[in-house]
Amino acid sequence: MSQNCRILGNTFYSDKLVRFSHCDPAGIVFYPQYFIMFNGLVEDWFNQGLCLNYAGYITGHKLGFPIVNLNCDFIAPSKIGEIITLGLRIEKLGRSSMAIAVDCSYKKETRLRARFVLVTMDLEAQRACPIPDDLRVPMQAFLEGQLDINNHRRDS
Repeated sequence: MSQNCRILGNTFYSDKLVRFSHCDPAGIVFYPQYFIMFNGLVEDWFNQGLCLNYAGYITGHKLGFPIVNLNCDFIAPSKIGEIITLGLRIEKLGRSSMAIAVDCSYKKETRLRARFVLVTMDLEAQRACPIPDDLRVPMQAFLEGQLDINNHRRDS
């Protein structure tokens, strides 16, 4: 099954199949699995939404993007076999951090809402560092709803 990703305005959307491996014995998503999905969503946003190579930032630029703050409201359960939609928006772009909002829905029913803060981290120094301009420019365009992914090319 191919993954459906798209940008509408200032929101990146990604559809995810709820797999057996995501679920508890009752067939509903075991809550920590959502946190793994959030990380995958950020990677998809970099790769497909911003047209940047997420792995390249880690391996080449030696930058990481850990979550340093997380708040999540679980509204309704998601079940095995459903295709849920995760929507990612930047709420605030700081010097070295970004506040992200994620909404999860199934057939327009809200399943969860999350807010988290990612920090740009120099992996060698093990400390926060400024967001580099080659990342800040497309993030700012995305935040403002001005990102045209057809005018960006993926770095290899």
